[in-house]
Amino acid sequence: MPWDDLHEPKGPEDRFKGSGGQGGGSGKPPFDIPQIKIPQFKPSMVLGVILLLLVVWIVPGTFYFVEPDEEGVVTTFGKFSRTTSPGLHFKWPSPIEHAATPAIRQVRRAEIGFRTSQGRPLQRVPAESLMLTGDQNIIDINLVVQYRIMDSVKFLFNVRRPHKLIRDAAETVIRGIIGSKNIDEALTTGKAEIQLLAKEQIQVLLDRYESGLQVVTIQLQDVHPPEQVEAAFKDVVSAREDKERMINEAQGYRNAVIPEARGQAAKIVREAEGYREKVIKTAEGDAKRFLQQYAAYIKAPDITRKRIYLETMEEILPNIKKFILDNKKGSGVLPILPLGGNLMGGNR
Repeated sequence: MPWDDLHEPKGPEDRFKGSGGQGGGSGKPPFDIPQIKIPQFKPSMVLGVILLLLVVWIVPGTFYFVEPDEEGVVTTFGKFSRTTSPGLHFKWPSPIEHAATPAIRQVRRAEIGFRTSQGRPLQRVPAESLMLTGDQNIIDINLVVQYRIMDSVKFLFNVRRPHKLIRDAAETVIRGIIGSKNIDEALTTGKAEIQLLAKEQIQVLLDRYESGLQVVTIQLQDVHPPEQVEAAFKDVVSAREDKERMINEAQGYRNAVIPEARGQAAKIVREAEGYREKVIKTAEGDAKRFLQQYAAYIKAPDITRKRIYLETMEEILPNIKKFILDNKKGSGVLPILPLGGNLMGGNR
């Protein structure tokens, strides 16, 4: 409806009122203005509202609850007052006392060199992960530090950003350790030692700052060369593995050949020693036998000579039937020959 229609008379009375005199009219608006009635407050109502506000303010700030894995820390006017165990506790309302409940048994995690988030791929942080080894090589290290609150009072009053403190302390310590190691140690055999040293030194640094934090474990997630030179490092590692394999094979061959050669040498030495003993004993026996024969020869030369002759013939002709003839007169070969009676008879 146009605004001018509000001033046009609609009925006979309105037209009559509008026609009375020049500039006539009572000057009242054509519509009624609603009137707002302000209630009158009584003193008792004001006091009730004040008491209700006090109850709403005081009661929630008077009691607080500490979970089983938490510890309550109460401050009075900003100054440490006391610690409380799990359960329901009373305190004066703010701003007199405040209560904080840090989770002292929760194990937290700090990532150095990378970031993980649910539903997103792994995000690398080269500014933290790239480090210089003691032999002037660059290495990429991803490290995870697990920690928890050891002293809740120190944690609340001395540390503003505990996660950043852990990350900075771990990065500082691991850079110092890697700077004292060769790249081979960092990549292969030295990981366990690096983790142990890092845990000890990080804890020393946190205790120096009185942070109230305790390092639980240190884990080297990934240790590898930078992506730009990773292929070259793989070739070097393969060559070193081949070298180690060939060295192990050579050592195995040496361990198999040397004992065998030593055994053969010992066998030859033992045989030579046995032969030496045999020759020595034989020579000593021959010498003793010769001396004994010589002594017997001095006593009875003819008998000894004859006996030696017979023994020599027995040794020279062992398998031949031998006949011993006497040199007496009338003896000869014919009487001992095996001649039958037919040969001695007259049959020819």
